[in-house]
Amino acid sequence: MVETQTNWYDSFLSFLKIHGEIIAAAISGILILLAWILSGYISHALWITLLIAAFLIGGFAKAKEGITETYQTKKLNVELLMIIAAVGAASIGYWAEGAILIFIFSLSGALESYTENKNKNELQSLMKLQPETATLLNGEVVNIHQLKPGNHIAVKSGERIPADGVILKGDTTVDESALSGESIPVMKTISDKVYAGTVNLGSSLQIEINTLPTETMFQKIIGLVQNAHEERSPSQQFIEKFEGVYVNVVLITVAVMMFLPHFLFAWSWTDTIYRAMILLVVASPCALVASIMPAILSAISNGARQGILFKGGVYVEALAKLDTIAFDKTGTLTKGEPEVIDYYIAPDQDIEYVANIIYAAESESIHPLALAMQKWAAPKRREQPDVAATVDHHNGRGLSAQAGDMTWMIGNAEMVGKQDAEQILEAMNTQEKATTNIFVKKGKTVIAVFLLKDTLRLDAVEAIRNLQSFGLQTVMLTGDNQGTAENIAKEAGIDEFHANCLPEDKVNYLKELRDQGRQTAMIGDGVNDAPALATANIGVAMGAGSDIALDTANVVLMKNNLGKMVHAIRVSKKMNTIVKQNIIFSLAVIGILIASNFLQVINMPLGVIGHEGSTILVILNGLRVLKVYEGE
Repeated sequence: MVETQTNWYDSFLSFLKIHGEIIAAAISGILILLAWILSGYISHALWITLLIAAFLIGGFAKAKEGITETYQTKKLNVELLMIIAAVGAASIGYWAEGAILIFIFSLSGALESYTENKNKNELQSLMKLQPETATLLNGEVVNIHQLKPGNHIAVKSGERIPADGVILKGDTTVDESALSGESIPVMKTISDKVYAGTVNLGSSLQIEINTLPTETMFQKIIGLVQNAHEERSPSQQFIEKFEGVYVNVVLITVAVMMFLPHFLFAWSWTDTIYRAMILLVVASPCALVASIMPAILSAISNGARQGILFKGGVYVEALAKLDTIAFDKTGTLTKGEPEVIDYYIAPDQDIEYVANIIYAAESESIHPLALAMQKWAAPKRREQPDVAATVDHHNGRGLSAQAGDMTWMIGNAEMVGKQDAEQILEAMNTQEKATTNIFVKKGKTVIAVFLLKDTLRLDAVEAIRNLQSFGLQTVMLTGDNQGTAENIAKEAGIDEFHANCLPEDKVNYLKELRDQGRQTAMIGDGVNDAPALATANIGVAMGAGSDIALDTANVVLMKNNLGKMVHAIRVSKKMNTIVKQNIIFSLAVIGILIASNFLQVINMPLGVIGHEGSTILVILNGLRVLKVYEGE
């Protein structure tokens, strides 16, 4: 019974923490409405009591926030300014106007808190996706913080994987949408990597842990999101500095306004103080202060939903200012895995038998070229009978296999003989030059040649075209030779490329661009890309990249999809446009309201509605960034 009461109490406190401000604002509004409806039926004292209750309930949170912040920073702030304005209005008899000011101010504050809480709730939801326990192979259930690299765990069908590791036993499909945002499950088998927070959809697995629980990909994502929320953009930093100076100027001006118009314009003391209170309301920079942060938080949330992780608002803002994007080639523009793009087998050979030999021999190697050959052979070979082959490896050249009484060689031109290799290439009559060529020799005769190439990602060409439509120059920096680099650049539609680049060459090129005043992003995925990512104005890492690339980058494309870079820039441009709209609008409203007050054409209620209404509008306008979709 006690436990039930405790859970209920904790749930109630959690509810108040999330919704408390909006509830207080609503109660404040209801009390003001009651006071207005009953004003002709109740005593003046009861009417004042209702409005005082509206003051206290609606203004408590903001008054506490303003006083606490002023005490800690020794600087006045907008919250304190609004409380002073409301109390000032009440002190000269404008109780209703002061209460309305508190109500609308608390409502706008609740909306801003809602934006911040939405992002915090998304982070908390993300954190809940990682299991708290793991099951060892002996059946013992342990806390994930007890896991160490080398531990073996069991994960049943339907369970979330508790830590990063490698599959030891089992074939399955894994839902990785929590990490990549990609809804299609990924096939996994022995030796494949699996990540904490993803869901095992197939058969039971045995997994060897290879990462500490605090250093998993999932934990890194949580860290990135937390840092992004705490990071301030240049615009936000400027507004926060401006706010402190502006509040002091407003208070000094209001102090002067409380007596100067009485002597200069012969205003009555009541009118003078009343206008000073209105000035205190309308000159407050609430809307200006709220112009930026809701839009930035919305942009970060939008990106996270699309598999784009920004490490701070500063980077969201900076993406819209880019004029050049540099790409690494392997693993960024290309898949990073060679594949057979063309082949030629002598007409007198049995293709299925040749495929059997290649599959059997290449299965003994884990070299990327061997895996590509094995992938080609798998669907073309005869399922039965399998070829029994004794395989010998020849480092840097290829491998040889003995099948029955026949010797086979699978390797480069040097291994099979350059002259024979050139002859079969002539027989193939290929126009493709920028490839890696693998030859097959049966006995003393070269019977086949395979052209392998690291192919472009399917999304790369369209992404580059879209980036260029933004007016961005595209550059490829690669360690590959001139021929391969030229061929990939041409296929991808890259504006400029530099081949034979060592890591320091990439860094030097980016430094040259920086010295020319260019705003550059570098997109890469490997350890060798980390220095370039750190040198560029914005470093962007592919989600499947190395740990050091992910740590160094300012933006991470979790879906490993270059098209997400297009969306990131689109979100940045939209956010910057909305921020500019908000700043111009809020300054215009402040200017118009101040001028109207001096001309004595607005009263306190209109000043309150104009000023606080503009604050609500800029917050709602900032939330529009949440609705930027792919392809817009």
